[in-house]
Amino acid sequence: MFFDRFAPGRHAVLLDVEFRGAERFDAGEFRELAGSAEVGVALSIAAKRRERHPRLLVGEGKAKEVRAAVARHSADLVLVNEELSPGQQRNLERVVGCRVMTRTELILNIFAERARTFEGKLQVELAQLQHARTRLVRGWTHLDRQKGGIGLRGGGETQIELDKRMLTERIGKVRSRLEQVAGRRAQGRRRRGRSGAATVSLVGYTNAGKSTLFNALTAARTVAEDRLFATLDPTMRRLDVPGAGEVVLADTVGFVSRLPHTLIDAFKATLEEVINADLLVHVVDRSAPESRWRRREVERVLREIGADSVPVVTALNKCDLIGGARSGPLKGGTGNTVQVSAKTGEGLERLVEAIGAALGVQAPVSLALPLAAGRARAWLYEKGAVLGEEITEDGGTLLTVRADAGVRAHLDRLLRDFADEPS
Repeated sequence: MFFDRFAPGRHAVLLDVEFRGAERFDAGEFRELAGSAEVGVALSIAAKRRERHPRLLVGEGKAKEVRAAVARHSADLVLVNEELSPGQQRNLERVVGCRVMTRTELILNIFAERARTFEGKLQVELAQLQHARTRLVRGWTHLDRQKGGIGLRGGGETQIELDKRMLTERIGKVRSRLEQVAGRRAQGRRRRGRSGAATVSLVGYTNAGKSTLFNALTAARTVAEDRLFATLDPTMRRLDVPGAGEVVLADTVGFVSRLPHTLIDAFKATLEEVINADLLVHVVDRSAPESRWRRREVERVLREIGADSVPVVTALNKCDLIGGARSGPLKGGTGNTVQVSAKTGEGLERLVEAIGAALGVQAPVSLALPLAAGRARAWLYEKGAVLGEEITEDGGTLLTVRADAGVRAHLDRLLRDFADEPS
């Protein structure tokens, strides 16, 4: 922040604060976040309070307990699973004698370390700048009002006013660059729309196995690691869906409980791939103890970003860890639900079929084609719509076809053109 701070460390004490009447969040997730930031956790301390302490967030007794734990374990960092005002953060650091980092700062740090592409780095920078702007309040209260003069700041302009102006200018420049990126993304979506290719986006809680599933479905080689926020930059590949032809499959950033609004705002261009998708595949870690709660959190974030009206297929992933793959409805589920294992490949065919059904691929039908309609037959094979074929007595073909509305409409045009050709 904008006051003297202790140097950041990698050996932490976790402070998990719970307020009476407030929604309870997964304490294990906070430890996972620390691990994703490559921070070692020496101890986790729980604190229950009716309300926030105005100076320290927690009571003085709990703050001293944290200080003792820091000294006992030679820790150099305290991670707090709550937001702190700049004053609370400064006061708590003075008491515990080391750097204090909030949950939002921890997530921003993880994102900063994982960003690889130009767009990803811009999005993280925007989130950091927006967060920094909220921390300026009282951050420079130890400085007197600056004097005006030639070559100096305007008369009486304070350090906080100067920093606000600098941050605002930088935020404007970063937003402008991101708007250019958003424009290019919009052009890409328009091109895909003109080609008739549907877009299917993988969404889900972070570390649910989206990237592993993405690789299994598309034979891609995107980074898939067993840690939170392994994927920040969206990746797109083609996926063959029988009856629908090629669709565009997008692997997107994972969600997390209480996802900071600065991140939602900064990653707007990326999240538009979710908002504008034709179909969402919600990947759920079926083996996680908090899988149902995490599933609800993802649905809440989808509502926040305006993507709750997009059709959903739910993929219950990592079923190999709970005793085998099987398909079927799950109580409280949204749309079609299929149990899969991205690691072993079990259930992937059923998932592709469910994607096709959600995109409008209907039940198989029989289609008789004359011998001269070879163009239509070849096109149906190209789209992966043919399930079976028999040769009829007159030399024609009887096809068993499964297709979506787009494929059927194009087929009708082909057959009309064939019928209109002079014999």
